[in-house]
Amino acid sequence: MAQSVNLPLKEVERIEITTLIDNYVDLMLQDTPIVKRPPLSTGKELPKDTLVAEHGLCLMITTYRGSDSHSILFDAGYNKNGVMHNIDQLGIDIQSVEALVLSHAHMDHAGAIYSILNRISKPITLLVHPEIFSFPRCIEQKDGNRVLFPRTFVKEDIASTDFTLIESKSPTLIANDTIAVTGEVERTTDFEKGLPNAYVQVDGHYQKDSIPDDQSLILKLKNKRLVLITGCCHAGIINTIRFTRKLTGIDSMYGVLGGLHLSGAFFETIIEKTVDALQEINPEVIVPMHCTGWNAMKRLADIFPGAFILNSVGSKFILT
Repeated sequence: MAQSVNLPLKEVERIEITTLIDNYVDLMLQDTPIVKRPPLSTGKELPKDTLVAEHGLCLMITTYRGSDSHSILFDAGYNKNGVMHNIDQLGIDIQSVEALVLSHAHMDHAGAIYSILNRISKPITLLVHPEIFSFPRCIEQKDGNRVLFPRTFVKEDIASTDFTLIESKSPTLIANDTIAVTGEVERTTDFEKGLPNAYVQVDGHYQKDSIPDDQSLILKLKNKRLVLITGCCHAGIINTIRFTRKLTGIDSMYGVLGGLHLSGAFFETIIEKTVDALQEINPEVIVPMHCTGWNAMKRLADIFPGAFILNSVGSKFILT
């Protein structure tokens, strides 16, 4: 392990992670000791409406330490409809939320930001990497044409409100020091190369976009067990785990939850190397989400049958 930074992250007794939006929903999944699934009905009739899924991610995370609890949102889904619809369907009161952290700039993680901020009736903190405002950004297709990412929010819009905007490349503690935002993740593996066809315009010219704004969350359960929550993990899940260990000085990785970006032709070539590295890390809970991809999910389920849990919109993970 690299020399640690010893980030002063507080241990918590319990972590609750509720999926407000993800790529998949299945109302027939059953509870386990770790995950509570939303009920089919809360009354004598099945509801006329249901939870919805989309290609995006939004999680509500609550930490518990003694009598102290703190809630934040991580990412904001793809569009303004899905996240807000599911919040209402689940009966979630997001007024307790004190911060919104964006993992990176892409539209499937920031799409409902204005809707969420408009719903919360008090000033909160919005924490981002400064490169999140780098635009235009695009994807280069096989024929050489470049397709622009939509710009889902503008810095000036946030700056003109009562919300506190924090831009940081460095690790940042929030929620009374019970959650750490990684900031920019060091990239040290030889096989995690980011999104190879991503570009960003700098000084009027397009250059390769390493997506430096990619960041994740670190939490520490009692007995020094780390929980890592990722958005898309464009920095690479193994890079991010290595960086998490360096920041905390702790090797024990209890849980890995979130998008792992192992879908698509390019990323499927590194599934086996990723799985091999994860076997050495040996997390007790693995919940791949969003951009992980079917082939990678199946492989993780096969290799980690006791740790793998299928995510679904409305699922609440209770880690103790």
